[in-house]
Amino acid sequence: MKTVPSYRLEFGFLAAVVLMSVAGFWSLYFGADARPDAHHHFHVLVNFSWLALLAFQWVLVAKKDFRSHRTLGLAVLLMGPLLFASTALLSVHSAQKGLASGRGDFMIVQNVGVTLELGLLLVLAFALRKRRKLHGALLLGTAMLFLGIALFFTLIAFVPAYRIEGPETFHRFAQAGITGQVACLAVGLLFVARDVRNGWPLLLAALFFPLNEMIRFLLARQGWIDGLTEGVASMSQPCTFAGSLVAMLALLLATGLRPARAVQPPCP
Repeated sequence: MKTVPSYRLEFGFLAAVVLMSVAGFWSLYFGADARPDAHHHFHVLVNFSWLALLAFQWVLVAKKDFRSHRTLGLAVLLMGPLLFASTALLSVHSAQKGLASGRGDFMIVQNVGVTLELGLLLVLAFALRKRRKLHGALLLGTAMLFLGIALFFTLIAFVPAYRIEGPETFHRFAQAGITGQVACLAVGLLFVARDVRNGWPLLLAALFFPLNEMIRFLLARQGWIDGLTEGVASMSQPCTFAGSLVAMLALLLATGLRPARAVQPPCP
């Protein structure tokens, strides 16, 4: 008798991502210095729509309704490029805002890195869609990227030990980042411990954060952070959004949807 697979870990993980995302965005919308703009509204809407779509897909998998799951996959095909484009757009907006303020963008490497890594996970998920468990884990890995960023902003907003209270406490940014990275790595290892063969995408997504931090360190050592910020800020927001959307859609169509082989006529 086959045992029915349990997806409590996946649903618990998605619930935690949603809660941390709400907490992370809370100060942006309701904090003392809250100044959300259209970019933030759009990014939040797309992010939560993506999380809802992932959750619904896992519900269908749990019910073994694979036909509906494949049908809803068309929505994933459209939402994936939209998510990638909105992340790229926010990266450019953040860089432009930091450059205009004269303070720079301390999140520039993480923003650019997460955008590219999100795209990688999406492409791999569609390229490996026939391996259902791995396909699902890769898509779930995109939520790990949300979790790492949300944890960072949640810690500096609500945990006194990580709150920024002046220049003398700027080191707490790094502490909050490390704490969030460790938490993500622990979750990734939990998925790997349960299923080594198919759980690695969650760990890979968690490893992206320390990788980005290493890249940031190397760029800062060479004095290239300002150049990167200026380069990203010089990009047109409409062109970035449209170009990212079209490029990701083209990649997903090329790697995830392959035309059926033509049926050869029988030999006479």
